[in-house]
Amino acid sequence: MLEFVRLQTLLFSFDRAKREGRLGYPTVNKLFERHYTVILADRANGLVRRFTLSLRPALITLGILASLPILMGLGAKWSARYEITQLRQANSDLQIENASYRTATGELTAQIQSLEGVIDDLGARANLDPTAARAIAKLPAAVRQRAMGGPVEKTPLSSATSVFSESITSPEDTFGALRDLLQGLESRLNFVRRDVERREQLANATPSIWPTHGGLTGFFGGRSDPFSGEPEYHTGIDISAEKGQPVYATADGIVQSAAFTGDYGNLIILKHAFGLSTRYGHLSGYRVKVGDSVTRGDVIGLIGSTGRSTGAHLHYEILVNGQLMNPLQLLTSQAR
Repeated sequence: MLEFVRLQTLLFSFDRAKREGRLGYPTVNKLFERHYTVILADRANGLVRRFTLSLRPALITLGILASLPILMGLGAKWSARYEITQLRQANSDLQIENASYRTATGELTAQIQSLEGVIDDLGARANLDPTAARAIAKLPAAVRQRAMGGPVEKTPLSSATSVFSESITSPEDTFGALRDLLQGLESRLNFVRRDVERREQLANATPSIWPTHGGLTGFFGGRSDPFSGEPEYHTGIDISAEKGQPVYATADGIVQSAAFTGDYGNLIILKHAFGLSTRYGHLSGYRVKVGDSVTRGDVIGLIGSTGRSTGAHLHYEILVNGQLMNPLQLLTSQAR
């Protein structure tokens, strides 16, 4: 009985000691709640300083101080990543912009080269042969106007210079303005080139050379009939030459007729551009047939005396829109 009372008393004491925290190691919360006093003593003057510290705030402060370099490093890393991303994006934008500029520059270079080609071509072809130019000048005005076409529409200079006076705030605007100007100039040069080509076509279609080598024996206009002596109107000119001598096309054209035709005898009719045509009569033979294309200076027939003729010669006529014209006005060069 005595031993049982002792055991019960011991258990009660153990339980009380446990509740009061006097048994075993202190808990973590109680450890953090403890305060520590730091004593600093100066041996020279005996001054003593005491500092009381709580463990929890001290550990928190140390943790914050220790984490500051880490946080600063992470911040710098994130900032560097952001800046690198921005630089990559800017580099990509610059590459796209540079590619756009290269494309625009290439287009402008091609346009400039095209314009240079047009200018060189016009420079080489603008000046007509002086004899051809004189023959063209003697053509009726209606024929020249038909060949030259309508008036050239010129862009006022102010409209070109005003492009740069308006808002140009970027290289794209500058490239666009230059491109518009070059396209306008190219359009005008192409129009001028077409005009030059028409002039060349008119020069090639103008009967400007003598149709054969020989002496002039009959003039255009009024004369006496060689058979009856009566006054008559001579529709062309007569060039005396030996039989079989070549007859030349006086301009580029197409053979419209090559056949025996009444008083003309063997007759060739060439149709040229712009309403011009020529006739070659009294031939002894043909060197072309209907539908052939001929160039100025090509041999088309031979001198003869067929039809109503007094001897070997060539009867030559020029017609403008079906109306007879004095051939001597256009004959500026010798036969080839």
